Amino acid sequence: MSLIAELKRRNVIRAAGLYLVGAWLLVQVAGTVLPWFDVSASILRGLVIVLAVGFIPVLVVAWTFELTPEGMKRDEDVTAQDSIASHPMGTSFRAQTARRMDRLIIVVLLLALGYFGVDKFVLVPQPELARSAQGSRIAAQDSAHSTQAITAKSIAVLPFENLSDDKANGYFATGMQDEILTRLAAIRDLKVISRTSTEQYASHPPNLKIVAEQLGVATVLEGSVQRAGGKVRINLQLINAHDDSHLWAQNYDRDIADVFAVQSDVAEKVADALKAQLLPAESVRIASVPTTSTQAHDLFLKGQDLFNQLQAGTVNDPAAAGAQSVDFYRGAIAADPQFALAYAQLSYLLSYLHWYAIDNRASVVADSRDAVEHALKLQPDLPEAHLAMGYVHYWGHRDYAAALAEFSIARAGMPNSAEALASIAYVHRRQGLFAQCIAELQQASLLDPRNLLIPREIATSYVALRRYAEAEPTYAHALDVSPGDVESQVQHATSRILSGDTESAGRLLGAIAQGTDPQGTVSLLRFRLHMLLRHPDAALASIAHSPDWLLARFEHSATPIGLLRGQALAMKAETTAARVAFLQARQALQARLENPVTAADAQSFLGLVDAGLGEKQSALAAGRVAVEQLSMSRDAMVGSYTLERLARAEAQVGETTSAIVHLRQLMESPSGEVVSVATLRNDPVWDPLRKDPRFQKLIEDGEAAEKAQASHD
Repeated sequence: MSLIAELKRRNVIRAAGLYLVGAWLLVQVAGTVLPWFDVSASILRGLVIVLAVGFIPVLVVAWTFELTPEGMKRDEDVTAQDSIASHPMGTSFRAQTARRMDRLIIVVLLLALGYFGVDKFVLVPQPELARSAQGSRIAAQDSAHSTQAITAKSIAVLPFENLSDDKANGYFATGMQDEILTRLAAIRDLKVISRTSTEQYASHPPNLKIVAEQLGVATVLEGSVQRAGGKVRINLQLINAHDDSHLWAQNYDRDIADVFAVQSDVAEKVADALKAQLLPAESVRIASVPTTSTQAHDLFLKGQDLFNQLQAGTVNDPAAAGAQSVDFYRGAIAADPQFALAYAQLSYLLSYLHWYAIDNRASVVADSRDAVEHALKLQPDLPEAHLAMGYVHYWGHRDYAAALAEFSIARAGMPNSAEALASIAYVHRRQGLFAQCIAELQQASLLDPRNLLIPREIATSYVALRRYAEAEPTYAHALDVSPGDVESQVQHATSRILSGDTESAGRLLGAIAQGTDPQGTVSLLRFRLHMLLRHPDAALASIAHSPDWLLARFEHSATPIGLLRGQALAMKAETTAARVAFLQARQALQARLENPVTAADAQSFLGLVDAGLGEKQSALAAGRVAVEQLSMSRDAMVGSYTLERLARAEAQVGETTSAIVHLRQLMESPSGEVVSVATLRNDPVWDPLRKDPRFQKLIEDGEAAEKAQASHD
């Protein structure tokens, strides 16, 4: 008898099928029910392991034992006359047993299918959180991601309380927290939460367990700092967040000059309390002294505090705050010319000011490079310097290969740096690797779970891939972290417009609080929505009180308000007034055309201005220059905007073939943040192309791609 025939005779195959289906159903039900009772995820993992291990014994039992009329017996103990195979009723009895097992398998399969149907179509989130089954799966994944097992070697350093009589010393308390956190973050065996997430909490929160759960840590370091003259008192306590027990506590009364020794001691004591392994290189980094000058250190902390506020968006005048922070860093360098970390942070700040158009001077990038090169000469292995050099390559020159090399070095030296990992992700996105960017940002969120920028950019990456439904729960998470964040609200509304849901986009924009749009970002999107709906009067009303330049989310991108007025007036057929507005926009763009930092963006808008004026050749020339300077191959994100503006100009001046070619290029790339099937179908800017069979085919192909994506999901 063959092996297969023997397996069938002994019902081993049926036993295996029944076990696998039953185990799968048990795991699925447990995965749904256990979280209701706050059962640890380790219990579910244990169940899966037990079921996997149990599969082998089941097969052994099915093979070893045989069912006889008297019950189960070992195969070798069954005589020929007792065996079902030789029993007068053997054949029918064996067939009856097989049929019973088949029925049982069918019942379990039906239960599994029923559970799947309930889970998929009944237990779904509300529409505003996830408007599709795919969205609900993403939300479930995010939930599982946030409730994963928390390692004992995990810590969050909460903001230190400033007990100094002079409350202006708050920057010093913040600096102590930041520097202790930085030293802990150098320990690879620990999980250390980024300052961006911890700064949202009080120094001594009333419910430490909830805070720890939100941050995904087992322990929390609390502290207070009191500074008076040249003396400092630092009180610290390491707390087990699960039961509020103290794992370690100590008070330090030291001279200001000894704060680095305190920071090193704290890092070592915390690592010892959490039983974290310290590698030799990590011990060296923890014990390092960045400067011997108390004056340089004090100025550095002031610069850091102001830079942190600038990044958090809590300063009223970014340009003034940036300039003052630069002065603090330069003062620190003047007090200690060997202060490598101050050079590195100065470089990082200058790159930031350049990238976010706070300082558009062409010399800023060169100054940033000079500073970081000096830092690397002083300390070649300084991770912060390699991070800063990465930004010089990325933000200063869009040299992505060089940036990735530097960010990788920085990440190796700062294993707990969410910023280093996120920077790698953002570079990959500029290279067009959007799926890889999403995966890396999800990993970064483990170290920075309350940083709204990460979920917001994950959602934006989904939008670029035209996976609009998957972006929904991620936008919801970003707005849960920071409900009033205007940029998240604007991007969320943009996603709705691109997916074709203009009604809900209007509601989202209408819910944004008044007085929160100093840069005109909200007004710009409202204008575009009204123009898409062919309501030029409403579009004009939306920008009636806007600034002269309306800023988009990308670096250096600013729309002259004259261009928008001209477009709306042209839709109203008010030709003379439209021409005046377009000429005003052309004049406004002149200064930006002469600045190499803003030239590509300005050329792109100039193409639209000239198209509005009916100057075909100059419109095409400007748009093409912009695409050459900032193509999609150079920057997959911003380059798509430049190409879309060229296509708009081409459609307006009658270059139909070229416009359709460029639109197809956009539709076949991750540019869902710029153009979609819904906008092609409805945006009046494409009316000149609408009757062309090639344009109609483009929409049909886009619809087919959307259906294929939905089917794949």
